[in-house]
Amino acid sequence: MRNIVHRHLGKMVAGTAIAVAGTAVMVAVTLPGTAGADDSGTRAGRSVPQEAGAAGAGDAAAGDAGAGGRAVAPGVVEAAPAEGQRGEGRDPLTDDELERAEKIALSRQLFRSSESVDGDRGPQPLGVDLAEPEADEAGEPDAPRRADVTFYDYRDDTLVTRTVDLGTGKVVATGTQRGVQPPLSRAEKAEAAALLIADPLGSGLEADYKDATGKALTSPDQLQLSGAVYRAAPGAQPAVLDKCGEHRCVRLFPKIKNGPWVDARQLVIDLSARKVARLDR
Repeated sequence: MRNIVHRHLGKMVAGTAIAVAGTAVMVAVTLPGTAGADDSGTRAGRSVPQEAGAAGAGDAAAGDAGAGGRAVAPGVVEAAPAEGQRGEGRDPLTDDELERAEKIALSRQLFRSSESVDGDRGPQPLGVDLAEPEADEAGEPDAPRRADVTFYDYRDDTLVTRTVDLGTGKVVATGTQRGVQPPLSRAEKAEAAALLIADPLGSGLEADYKDATGKALTSPDQLQLSGAVYRAAPGAQPAVLDKCGEHRCVRLFPKIKNGPWVDARQLVIDLSARKVARLDR
C-alpha cells in the first residue's frame, strides 16, 4: 500500500500544472508558483545558497549609495484611511457591513434547523457579497445597499442565499438551491484535510509530511490548502462518490508549509457523507 501511495499521493510537486477531471469537462488547475516551495530538491527548512548574481547586485547597490555620499531614506508606508461603518452607492462592503449582514441573515430559525461542515448547529457560512441593484435602481446614487449572504446547510445539502437590506436591517429575500456548489470556504478545506488525515487513505500524505519535515502530520494547520469542488461524472469514480455534486465533495491540493506540494489528485473527500475515496483510473 505504501508503494502505491508514493507513486501517486506521495509525489511531491512544486509549481506543476495538474489536470483536474472534476466533471465531464477537463479543467486545468495550475498549482501556484514556488513561493515557499523547495524547488532545489533539498528538504524543507534547509537553506538554499544565494546566487552569485543576486549577491553581487546587492553589493553594487550598497556601493552606489556610498559613492553618492548620501544615504537613501527608508521608504514610508502610509496608514490606510479609516474605513467608515457604511459604504455608499456601489462601494465594496465595509467590514462592519459584512459582519452585520451575516448576523442579520442568520436568523434563529435557520440556525436551529441547519448544520455546518463539522456537524455543529447552524449553517456553514460561505460568503457575503454586495447585491446587484434592481433593474429600476440602476444608476441611482441613493439606491438601497443590499448584501447577498450565502450559507451551505449540510443537514440537507442546500445552498441558502439571503438578501439583507443594509439600510433597514431586514432580510428582503431568501432562496434555496440544491445541486449548486459554489467555491469552498477555508473552513471546508480544513475539515476536508482533517477527514483525510484521519482516514487510512491519508497515510501517504502523512508519510510525505514526515519525509519532508521529520515531524508527524496531525492537523490541517500544518498544511497550506487549496481545493476545488468535485462533481461526479458517469464511470469516472467509485460508487461511493456517485452523489458528488448533490453532496459537497472536495479535491484537495495540499502544500507542506515551507516545503513542496503533495500530489493528492486521486483522493476525493465527501464532506456531506464524511467519507474519503480514491478515484478509479
